Amino acid sequence: MFSLLKQSIAMIAIGLASLPRRLWISAAMVLSIALVVCVLIGFLSMAKGFETATVGAGSASVAVILGNGTNQESNSTIPGDVVRAMRASQEDFGVERDAQGQLMLSRELVVPVDLPRAANGAPQTLALRGMDQTGPALRRNAHITAGRLFSPGARELVVGARLSHDYKGLSLGDKVSIGGVDWTVVGQFTANGSAFESEIWGDLDAVQSAFDAQGRIQSLRVALTSPAGLQALQDALPRFSQMPLVARSEIALFAAQSERTGALIRMFGWPLAILMATGAIAGALNTMMTSVADRSTELATVRTLGFSRLAAFFGTCGEAIVLSAIGAIVGMLASWLIFNGFHASTLGGGQTQTGFDLRVNGSVLLAGGALGLAVGIIGGGIAAFSATRISLAQALRASL
Repeated sequence: MFSLLKQSIAMIAIGLASLPRRLWISAAMVLSIALVVCVLIGFLSMAKGFETATVGAGSASVAVILGNGTNQESNSTIPGDVVRAMRASQEDFGVERDAQGQLMLSRELVVPVDLPRAANGAPQTLALRGMDQTGPALRRNAHITAGRLFSPGARELVVGARLSHDYKGLSLGDKVSIGGVDWTVVGQFTANGSAFESEIWGDLDAVQSAFDAQGRIQSLRVALTSPAGLQALQDALPRFSQMPLVARSEIALFAAQSERTGALIRMFGWPLAILMATGAIAGALNTMMTSVADRSTELATVRTLGFSRLAAFFGTCGEAIVLSAIGAIVGMLASWLIFNGFHASTLGGGQTQTGFDLRVNGSVLLAGGALGLAVGIIGGGIAAFSATRISLAQALRASL
């Protein structure tokens, strides 16, 4: 075993020492592997970034109540008598109350609106969320960073800070036409980079009036007395309405949404990366076959001197692993520099844009690096097998 190890190391050293003779084809192999790694990490960082932005918006101590038995806010309707029954109840059903004994509850309605991007004027669909005055306080990570909150009944908007830079008419003090009426931007907020920052907030009554949706409510957002209060709320909902109502914690609701979108992104990313990896394997095989042909005399000579077939195999395969490792490292480093923190957006709930920052973390880098190494091992392994079949007579005839 020790002799095999020494022989393999010697073969790898000989192969690496001869790399300058095959510099350009070896560099092409490194770059092709780096490209494969970049493509995979790009898609995985997109999925991870969306999940971070969405799940990061949720809280275990806040619940969302949806109607019609759906888990999608866009398909939900909450009857007005449900809200009245909840507010009139004096029972403890897991929902927090303020100092005046009123439920910490926000009636909410989401309306898709088209606004032009600041960069090119292209229209994009954003989410305008009408809510009660308690709505912003129920977003535990959201904070007004400029201006103020909208006034009750007024056509005033509070927007995510990033939206004010990315879209026309959403800077502080601007007037923007939405739903056929003019609105004034009176505030900006941040929410730790979560999906909330992709929304525009306004007073519920004003939004209902502008879009001829008087009395329409899609969801109720409530503060729970504790995470355990969710079960008490779920048990109490049938007493407030005959309609099927679903109560889920914010964090569970957003996790389910992000899982669907993240899976869709990966569904496109992995097949594309594997398709490119197949081409990179062909390139790695070509590179290593060139290496074997270039070193055929050396390989045959050491085999004649007593080196085993396994040593020839490991020596040639080791060269491929070194090159693929370099390509994987280059790809991981380039991906981290290019993708990490890059801002992107995709369609979220209600077919509205949800912005997020790409996240390149350890698991994403590991997946990309593993694929890059696999390319080199497969391509190099096939070529390494041919290296074990070279005879000295063949090598000498080829060199003449």
